[in-house]
Amino acid sequence: MSAKLLGQIVPISCKLCPRLVDWREEVGRVRRRAYLDQEYWSKPISGFGDPAARLLIIGLAPGAHGANRTGRIFTGDRSGDFLYRALYEAGFANQPTSVSRDDGLKLRDAYITCPVRCVPPDNKPTLEEIHTCRPYLEGELALLKRVKLVVVLGGIGLQAYLSVLQDGGKIDSRSAFRFGHGAKFETHKGGPSVLASYHPSQQNTSTGRLTAAMLAEIFHEARRLLDQTP
Repeated sequence: MSAKLLGQIVPISCKLCPRLVDWREEVGRVRRRAYLDQEYWSKPISGFGDPAARLLIIGLAPGAHGANRTGRIFTGDRSGDFLYRALYEAGFANQPTSVSRDDGLKLRDAYITCPVRCVPPDNKPTLEEIHTCRPYLEGELALLKRVKLVVVLGGIGLQAYLSVLQDGGKIDSRSAFRFGHGAKFETHKGGPSVLASYHPSQQNTSTGRLTAAMLAEIFHEARRLLDQTP
């Protein structure tokens, strides 16, 4: 299975959520002052990483001036700065920075995706938008055959993943899985373990709710868990 095949899961022509389409394109027209000379991607994004990954990371949605600008998940904003440095320190990335689609970044044994593929206003997708976008997440999960551990970044990422498991008959209820930073779950027999983290949003990192050290420890723990997995 190839990275190209995974990339085809999300068509860049998707317009299923009118509110998100309008917003992603508006952000690209108005632009942030620092990026006035850049052409924004302003289309849906795909997941990114190693197609043979044992570690799957599930975030939330593209950043307005990060992934919505650069066209690659967690690329070009402070959230990505936090995430990729932590992945690099734990050995899952070949470099600690991610600034553009052609910056040479490669993930090792890790793949990153999100339940919503277009930037939502105020970083708040509706439940309907999450549901509409879910087939793309389901398609990736079906192709990522070697995943042993899922790191969810935030409560929405956790609920999106659990909803796929529940509708697939792999868990009976989501109520037993309560989000908390550092929480670990076993969801169903033979399925990947789950490790939860606060999302590296600017709101969380600027307030100290999530520090670089806290996020680094999540991925060092992910490394330890994978090293113990047959």
